[in-house]
Amino acid sequence: MKRLRKWFIPALVILYLTGCSGTSQVTTPQPETNQGTQQAAESAGETERKTVYPLTITDATGNEITFEKAPERIVSTSPAETEILFALGLGENVVGVSDYDDYPAEALAKPKVGGVTSPNEEAILEQSPDLVIGGISMERPVAQKLQSLGLPVYITHPSSLDEIMQNILTVGIITDRQQQAEDVVAQMKADIKRVSDALQDIQADDQKKVYIEFAPGWTVGKGEYMDELIALAKGINIAGDTEGWNQISEEKVLLEDPDVILYADGVTDMTTGKSLDEIILNRSGWDKITAIQQSQVFGLDQNILSRPGPRITQGLIEVAKAVYPDRVK
Repeated sequence: MKRLRKWFIPALVILYLTGCSGTSQVTTPQPETNQGTQQAAESAGETERKTVYPLTITDATGNEITFEKAPERIVSTSPAETEILFALGLGENVVGVSDYDDYPAEALAKPKVGGVTSPNEEAILEQSPDLVIGGISMERPVAQKLQSLGLPVYITHPSSLDEIMQNILTVGIITDRQQQAEDVVAQMKADIKRVSDALQDIQADDQKKVYIEFAPGWTVGKGEYMDELIALAKGINIAGDTEGWNQISEEKVLLEDPDVILYADGVTDMTTGKSLDEIILNRSGWDKITAIQQSQVFGLDQNILSRPGPRITQGLIEVAKAVYPDRVK
């Protein structure tokens, strides 16, 4: 399998992950904040935690941003980050989104600032934002150009559920929505516990082999949150011996003979127009795979599966239901 790290994912694959959204394999640093914010975050005497400004944050690229106050005009160039902002109750503060942002429904009415890899700089500037937030989909030169224009650009690259939840908490600190962020993360942790409790007695020898295809010809190995979803759902990722996003080897999938095949529902090949399930079911020799013979091929909501935001643990529940339908209701 050919593997690719974050900054080298082809644009076509990024579109699948960002029309869905996009993350990959650069470790997200724990955000560095100023002492005042930390003291505020740790204060047990307040019913609702408040951020102390000025606030300095270091994003996943190592870029340091200082906020003098809570951002009031926010542009999001990533569907996942848009979902985070709305989940924190910041919908009215969102003044621009990417062309792919479709959740929640209110995001559809927001001004569009272009694509996810190279958003329109002029469209962003027209909104006079005091925060531009994006994920792996934003190309580095674009981020650097926006930074050179004096815009505070915060880039995220979460590769695990812990990093996704930490990212939500960090956005909560930046925007002075700490309590809302903690409430969102608490629900996500409850989702994880629900799956863990339901599957806790499954032994290693009884775990099912799982193959996941999120875009035509592409799967995922260790070091990414999709692989973690499979592991938390007590599945064995047949691509788990690789790292990052990988072009599949059809022969390897045949050899591994997965018990369950998962795919991103609604995805179509941009060249042939064929749906992803049609592609999977009609590959040469794949009719011999156990998952196909036993009708254990399941499409999962592409956005929930691919967006590293508040709904990713709903994706975990859906993965667990597909792998062990008798245990996770």
